[in-house]
Amino acid sequence: MTHLIALIDGSGYSQSVRDLSRWVAERTAASVELMHVLGRRGVGAEPADLSGNLKLGARTALLQELADLDEQKAKLELKRGRLLLEEAKSGLEEAGLSSVSTKLRHGDLIDAIGEFEGDADLIVIGKRGEAADFAKLHLGSNLERVVRSATKPVLVASRTFKPINKFLIAFDGGESAMKAVRHIANGKLFLGLPCVLLCVGKPTDSLQEKLDDAAALLRKAGYEVKAGFEAGDPEDVIKNRIESDNIDLLVMGAYGHSRIRNLIIGSTTTEMVRSCQVPVMMFR
Repeated sequence: MTHLIALIDGSGYSQSVRDLSRWVAERTAASVELMHVLGRRGVGAEPADLSGNLKLGARTALLQELADLDEQKAKLELKRGRLLLEEAKSGLEEAGLSSVSTKLRHGDLIDAIGEFEGDADLIVIGKRGEAADFAKLHLGSNLERVVRSATKPVLVASRTFKPINKFLIAFDGGESAMKAVRHIANGKLFLGLPCVLLCVGKPTDSLQEKLDDAAALLRKAGYEVKAGFEAGDPEDVIKNRIESDNIDLLVMGAYGHSRIRNLIIGSTTTEMVRSCQVPVMMFR
């Protein structure tokens, strides 16, 4: 890993995003690019007409005043974005990182990621955005969009960062899970950390073989691996193992089904990210 993008939005999760990015950079010597995107939220194609039945002179004056307020708000948001980035950069540099840059963009977050993720190996984002304190049971509105659109792994920060000493891979034998295993085996982010390789469900010959192959690949790369099956509901089993085994980070495949299917029957990915109190690293 040589470069990561950390998305900073000014929410209560921004500190954790910064700390998690620092952890990754320290273990991999990756450079960090802090990005803040000034989106189009609240800005429509046509401005709202609040002038009602006012006479021409009053209407013109009111519209001008509204335009001035919009301009002032845009300038304040720009200034705030710069301050957020500079504060995060200073914090990382004070922690000892030397390769930290910032990027302030206008427009849609997904477009910005699409433009710059080509040079990145990882994207770090908070579990919830700036409305987190007012909607604690809901994920950030951009999280699923980022994970679905990104071509690189996405690391989701929990509310508070704590040292990562053990990680769990939720393994289902699918391509996303194998992609995660290969990524970990070929990298050095998790080297030296014990790994729990967990498959939830009833063992089958095919799935057992895939689990054994995944465990062998990780062990060959130098990992201490505890692999096995456990029956039950995936969300409950994984959550309970995270708590009972003192897991500090979860690795899993993400959004293996369409948006329509998820809308009808729900998403395991969404439930896991919502319920787990640890960072989640997701692969598609």
